[in-house]
Amino acid sequence: MGPALCLVSAACFGAMAIFGKFAYDAGVSPAALLLVRFSLAAALLGVILLLRPGPRRAEPGEHRGVPTGRVLATAVALGAVGYAAQAGLFFSALHLMDASLLSLILYTYPVLVTMAAVLLGRDRLTPGRSAALLAASGGTLLVLLGAGGASFHPVGALLAFGAAVTYTVYILVADTVVHRLPPVVLSALVMTGAAGTLGAGALLTGGVDLGFQLPGWFWLACIAVVSTVLAMLTFFAGLRRTGPSTAAILSTFEPVVTTGLAALTLGESLSPVQLAGGALVLSSVAVLQVRTRTRKQDREAPAPARDAAGEPTAMAS
Repeated sequence: MGPALCLVSAACFGAMAIFGKFAYDAGVSPAALLLVRFSLAAALLGVILLLRPGPRRAEPGEHRGVPTGRVLATAVALGAVGYAAQAGLFFSALHLMDASLLSLILYTYPVLVTMAAVLLGRDRLTPGRSAALLAASGGTLLVLLGAGGASFHPVGALLAFGAAVTYTVYILVADTVVHRLPPVVLSALVMTGAAGTLGAGALLTGGVDLGFQLPGWFWLACIAVVSTVLAMLTFFAGLRRTGPSTAAILSTFEPVVTTGLAALTLGESLSPVQLAGGALVLSSVAVLQVRTRTRKQDREAPAPARDAAGEPTAMAS
C-alpha cells in the first residue's frame, strides 16, 4: 500500500496544473483560484482534525511535548509567506505557458534543495551528487531550448523558476519544524496561513471575483480536494509505510503525470529534445534519492562477525 499511496499522491499533485487550465477556461481568475483553493483546503483539514483525533497525535520520532508558539508561528508563516508566494508564482506562470513545460521547470526544486543544503552545511556534495546536479542542469537547459516559440513564454518561464526557488526555501524552513508537529496539523496550519494572506490581499485590492459559473467551482473543488488535501494525506500515509527515500523517488513521477495528462486533455506536446531533458531532470533527482538510501542502508547494515584473528566468519547456510 505504501508505494501505491505515494503514486496516488504524485498523480494528485500532477493533475493540479490540468485542473488549473480548465478553471481558467471556465472564467476563474488566478486570484480567485488561489483564495478558494487554500480556504477550502484549510476548512477540510480542520474538519478532519475535529472529527478524527488520530491525525493530531504525534508520529514516532516526533517531539511529544506541546509545540511552542515559535513552532506554531513558523508553521503558519510557511503558508502565509512561502506557500502563498509559491502558488501565486505557479498559477501566474500557468496563465502564460503550457502545463507540461511549467511542471518540468518547477521540478528543478529538488536539485535546488540539494544545492542549498550543501551550502548551508546540512549535506555534502559527493561526486555522484555532483554528476546528478550536472545532469539536472543540462536537462533543464534542453527543456528550455527545445520549447519552441509557441509554447515557451519568457515571463512564464521566469515565474515558474521563481516558484521552484520559493518552494526550495519553503522546504528548507519546513525541515526545521516538520518533526515538531503531526503532519495533518502542520498541513492545516500551512493552509490556514496561506488562506489568511490571500484573503487579506483580496480585501486590500477590492475583493476577488467569484461570479464564475458552476464549471469553475467544480475545477476549484478538484484542485482543493484532489490536488491539495488528498495529495497531502496520501503522501504522508505513504511516507509512513515506505520511508522518505522511496516516497521521494515515487514523487518524481509528478511532472510525468502532468505531461501525460496535458497531452491527453489539453492537446499539448513536448518535442523529443524536451522529453530527453525532462528524463535527465527526473533521473537526476532519482539518483540523488537512491544514493541517499544506499548510504543509509550501508550505515545500518550489521558488521560481519569476525573470529579471534580478525577474519570474517563463515555464515551458516
